[in-house]
Amino acid sequence: MHKSRCPAPPVRRRARALPGRLPKLPGRSPKLPAPAFLALAWAGAAFAFACGSGQVQLPEPRRLVVYSGERLAPPKERMEEVDAWVREQWDSIQLDPSFMIYTNVAEGPVYPWETLEVNEAGDTARLEVQGRPGAARSYTIYAHYHLMAAQDRLDKWLPEAVGVGAFELEKQVLSRVADVWVYQRSIFDEPPYGLLDELAYAKESGYLEDFILTVRPNEFVEARKAWSESDPTRADAFREWFLRVFEREPPGLRGSSPARPLGAAARPGAPAPKQALAPTRGASRRTT
Repeated sequence: MHKSRCPAPPVRRRARALPGRLPKLPGRSPKLPAPAFLALAWAGAAFAFACGSGQVQLPEPRRLVVYSGERLAPPKERMEEVDAWVREQWDSIQLDPSFMIYTNVAEGPVYPWETLEVNEAGDTARLEVQGRPGAARSYTIYAHYHLMAAQDRLDKWLPEAVGVGAFELEKQVLSRVADVWVYQRSIFDEPPYGLLDELAYAKESGYLEDFILTVRPNEFVEARKAWSESDPTRADAFREWFLRVFEREPPGLRGSSPARPLGAAARPGAPAPKQALAPTRGASRRTT
């Protein structure tokens, strides 16, 4: 009887790297810049491929939870859709010689847009991220979209954002970044990270536009004016939702009350989240 040489699918459902340690892949040099190696590991370490078909078999997504107990349950079908486009996007980030993305270590929490710099030629982006390897991947996706916008190449990566205004572009980009973070947390067991959790929960709860216009009150002036005029109660509704989910004031309104600061324990006696080790400073991809 002929026996197939296709190996049985592995029992292990997920692979998770410890903070500051890189999973070793056969045939890969550990001397690659850390973000580039992490991207390769992320793309390949936790997947089991169907024999002969190349079809990715994702595990069942786990539910996300924050300190307040608020949960998200992303459906597997949606995570499979995200997996399809995000892996193609990472291939481009790794291999496309027309641009470079650098992620440097920030001293504290920063949103991706706060430090993003794209040069005049539109071929190099730099941004900072707190020492969280998982967060660096989502931040790199953010930078990649803005580089593609600078190079007039959004038709491939985000066609619905081609030709739109600045606010609509940012909303579409951050929607994708939120999807990537939900994907990372639900499939790869990435630990929580407050800034990206805020973004992801806002998107999943229908508050993405409110989140952007609240956290960045001095940008997108016309969009913010239209937003406040269309529904004067919307800002209060968003604030109440944010306080319930994150137990602190929304970004852009912090300092207006003695609410729990970002990163503090959710309740007396509860430990604050541990900070991951900082990744090595370097380029987000390698070049040949």
